Amino acid sequence: MSEEFKRQEQKASEIGHVEKNLPDELPRYFLLPGDPNRIDVMSAQWDPGAVSYDLARRERAAVGTFKGSPIGACDTGMGGGSAEIYLTDLIARGADTFIRVGTTGTIQEKVKVGDIIINDASVRLDGTSDLYVMKEFPAAAHYLVTAALVEACENLGFRYHVGTGCTCASFYTGQCRTTINGYRPSYTDRMFDDLKQAGVLNFEMEAATILTMARIFGKRAGMCAVVVAHRLTGEWLEDPEAEKRACLLGAEALHILAERDGA
Repeated sequence: MSEEFKRQEQKASEIGHVEKNLPDELPRYFLLPGDPNRIDVMSAQWDPGAVSYDLARRERAAVGTFKGSPIGACDTGMGGGSAEIYLTDLIARGADTFIRVGTTGTIQEKVKVGDIIINDASVRLDGTSDLYVMKEFPAAAHYLVTAALVEACENLGFRYHVGTGCTCASFYTGQCRTTINGYRPSYTDRMFDDLKQAGVLNFEMEAATILTMARIFGKRAGMCAVVVAHRLTGEWLEDPEAEKRACLLGAEALHILAERDGA
C-alpha cells in the first residue's frame, strides 16, 4: 500500500464524504433527522437568518441559532450506514453534541400515537455499529442529552416516554413486518414478543449507530422521535404538526445544553 494511498484513506476517515458545500467550522450542536425535508421544518423554527446547504445525494443541512444558541441540522438519510458517513463528517468539523430527531413506531400499549419517545439506549440491530465494537458494548445516550430532552418536554408540555428502543437495519422484516407475497420469517414473531416483553418502546433505524459512535469518540448524543405508528393497534398518525413538535423538542434540548455549557 503506497504512502499516498494511506494518506488519502486517512483523509477520508477524518473528513468524511458529505459535501464540500459545508463550512469547515460548524456549531457544536446538531440535530440529525433522517429525512432531508425535515431540515426546512427545523430551520423555520429557529431564529431568522438560518443558512441552508444542499449536500450530495439530495441530503441537506442548515446552520443558524435557536433562542440565540448556535445550532445546526444535517439529515443522515435512512439507516446506520448512511448515518455513519454524516456523523463522521460532522465530528471531524467540530460538532460534538447530537440529537437524532425522527418518527417511530411503538410496540407498547401505554404509548399513544403523537407521543414523544426519548430513547436512553437502543438494541443494536443496526448492523453498522457491529463493525465498530463488540456486540456487548451498549448503545447508550449521554445522560445530559437525555436529561435535556426530558426537561424540554416538560417545558413544552409534550407527553413523553423514556426507555430503550430497537434500531433495525431493515424497515420490513427487521421490524417484524410482513412483506411481499406475505413473506414473514417465523423468528420475527418471537423477536417482536421478546422485545415487547422486555419493555422495548419502539422501532427505528438510526439511533444505535449514532449513540454507539458518539460514545466511542467521546461525544454526546441522544434521541427523540414522535410516534406515528402503533404496531399493536395498526393506528397511523397523519398529522404534520406532530413532526414539528419533535423538531422543536430537539432544538429546545440543544438550547438547554448550550446554555448550561456556557455557564
